[in-house]
Amino acid sequence: MEDKKVLDRGRIWDIIIFTLKLSLIEEAVMSKRATNAKQEALREQRTLNPHPERVVDRLFLEHDFFDPCDLLQVKYEMVRRVRLEGRSLSESARAFGFSRPSFYKARSAFEAGGLSGLLPRRRGPKGRHKLRREVMDFLKREMASDPSLRGRALSQRVEERFGLRVHPRSIERALARRQKKRKQRRRAGHWRKPRGSRRR
Repeated sequence: MEDKKVLDRGRIWDIIIFTLKLSLIEEAVMSKRATNAKQEALREQRTLNPHPERVVDRLFLEHDFFDPCDLLQVKYEMVRRVRLEGRSLSESARAFGFSRPSFYKARSAFEAGGLSGLLPRRRGPKGRHKLRREVMDFLKREMASDPSLRGRALSQRVEERFGLRVHPRSIERALARRQKKRKQRRRAGHWRKPRGSRRR
């Protein structure tokens, strides 16, 4: 009778252990499905980090809340660490798997548009369309401080300041167009008749 009780207890423990294992397996499957669903959503929104393995920041390694696959969250945290926690730019960029120019680009995008500015933009026209007014004003100031600067040096400064890669020839053509328009406006202003004058 005693042996039967021991046997029954053994079976009960086997059932408990089997149930626990089954629960753990189901939990792992559900977790994997949730992860896959999130990654699919991130992919559709074009915010899936192509290199999550490069993110070695402590919070992303220790807490599930921080997802290295979420490119928007990764970029925001990278910028926030430098701006609010005083972390060095190089250290933060490296911990989040980015280069220095990519950090500058993310910071500029966040300052201009907040979180939505960090969302990847759809591919569109390149070259001269990258040279928005803010960039052109920056180039104008750089040229004024050092007239000897040429396309290659200006391209490097634009990349350092805005995180934009613009070909030197694109910068030179944009500056030439701007100077040409300025000359045309001056000529138009010179030949324009004074207001109030009437044709006789």
